[in-house]
Amino acid sequence: MNGEFLAILEQIEREKGIDRERLIESIEEALIVAAKKIAKITTNPDAEISVKINRDSGEIQAFVGGAEMLSKDLARIAAQTAKQVIIQKLREAEKDVVFNDFKDKVGSLISGVVYRFERSGIIVDLLGKAESVIPKSELSPLDNFNLGERIKAHCIEVKREKGPQIIASRRTAGFVKKLFELEVPEIYEGIVEIKAVSRDAGDRTKIAVYSKDDKVDCVGACVGMRGARVKNIVQELRGEKIDIVRYSDNSEEFIRTALSPAQLSRVFLNKEEKRVLVVVDKDQLSLAIGKGGQNVRLASRLTGWEIDIRSKEELQSGIDRMNELKGIGKQTVDNLVKAGIQSIHVLARTDVKVLAKIKGIGKKKALDIIKQAGKMIKQ
Repeated sequence: MNGEFLAILEQIEREKGIDRERLIESIEEALIVAAKKIAKITTNPDAEISVKINRDSGEIQAFVGGAEMLSKDLARIAAQTAKQVIIQKLREAEKDVVFNDFKDKVGSLISGVVYRFERSGIIVDLLGKAESVIPKSELSPLDNFNLGERIKAHCIEVKREKGPQIIASRRTAGFVKKLFELEVPEIYEGIVEIKAVSRDAGDRTKIAVYSKDDKVDCVGACVGMRGARVKNIVQELRGEKIDIVRYSDNSEEFIRTALSPAQLSRVFLNKEEKRVLVVVDKDQLSLAIGKGGQNVRLASRLTGWEIDIRSKEELQSGIDRMNELKGIGKQTVDNLVKAGIQSIHVLARTDVKVLAKIKGIGKKKALDIIKQAGKMIKQ
């Protein structure tokens, strides 16, 4: 090795960002292993071996038991070892570059083209910079791609091991949120804010939006002219339905919009337990609940409230059953209804402390009422 070798190391340091001293130290360590193999043949195999590369000239010296080792094989092995170490360090550096480039992109959108299909999922070429994997479990049921097709996904994790590995998803609620941020300038500019997203991937998403400017209609901004903006997002989601609702600080108002398109008659809030009873006309019941309970489930996730939906007839039936409880009168039942407790089932799982705070009910009475309600449910 010579000055030319050191010049190559300096060039690698400039272009790849690999510290020159670290490279030299790694080559020295690798050469010690190579020198030991030679020493076993020519000298005492138990002798201490060290290798030193001159930082100014690039010359190599190997010492066995304090005496310099002179061997033609050492020069040949040194060149081979240096090449192998440099290649290894370059690969490690490339991995570090990829990791550092993508570690801060967790939670962001990434895009590329479908590169290949594997049992574990889809491998995406991120425009030549790296590869990402979308596991099968992170694909939407509607996803069906061809090789070379452009694809967007939500970066959810970046690991150092084996690569590094860039894990992406197309079924998170965050993916839909990022698509809206990309498609709607008002969201990107901070005029319109996404307050919450709830999603059943491949079927339906509800998204709550809020405008910080009274002159800007948050729902209209997300829908776009003739629905162009939301259509682009639906297309990316392969036809998944999207409900855009207006967020409100008023819990009752927000719950009403979250359960749209159903029309609600009354809403009873239990703020202590963040539970709500929604009353609807009989013909609105199936619409409010949704197929397989989807509408109420998504609305519950969106608002953060546990939602119980009943028809007017069911509500009256619940009140009638509470009137059958011993030791409480009509006024107490009215107080229970106002507190958001309108059925035996809700009453049975209400906390004693919460129930005891209601006018006309103390701790002893609360325990008795809950006990009675539990027995009625089992009948």
